[in-house]
Amino acid sequence: MTLIKSNFPTLPRLFDDFFTRDVFDWGNSNFSNTNTTLPAVNIVENNEGFLVEMAAPGMKKEDFTIELENEVLKITSHRETEQENKEDERYTRREFSYQSFQRTFHLPKTVVDDSRIEAKYEDGLLRIMIPKREEAKVLPPRQIQVQ
Repeated sequence: MTLIKSNFPTLPRLFDDFFTRDVFDWGNSNFSNTNTTLPAVNIVENNEGFLVEMAAPGMKKEDFTIELENEVLKITSHRETEQENKEDERYTRREFSYQSFQRTFHLPKTVVDDSRIEAKYEDGLLRIMIPKREEAKVLPPRQIQVQ
């Protein structure tokens, strides 16, 4: 039997609570209107908060709707496929897919400061900054003096 060392460090319990299996539920809350995959998402955590990055090239900021309701962050996009027919040309291959989709993420109220969430779309990347509450931030070690 061969043992293989895991290159993935164990994640802190806070991360487990924040991104539970329900977050990545591919059921009714996360969908696309075609048989293609959903936009890829990266989630980065630091002491100040979380950064959700969604790859969505070819879209405009007006194509997105971001809502927060009952501790659920919902990102949706609805975009009609443009049908442009020119007499002298036709597609021999068409892979660009500007589709409608929805992604949802559960945000525990005890961890995030939902009143300060910000979003920005630039260069095909939707970035959502989700700050942590002060009481959820990891404090630096404190030296206790012996008397």
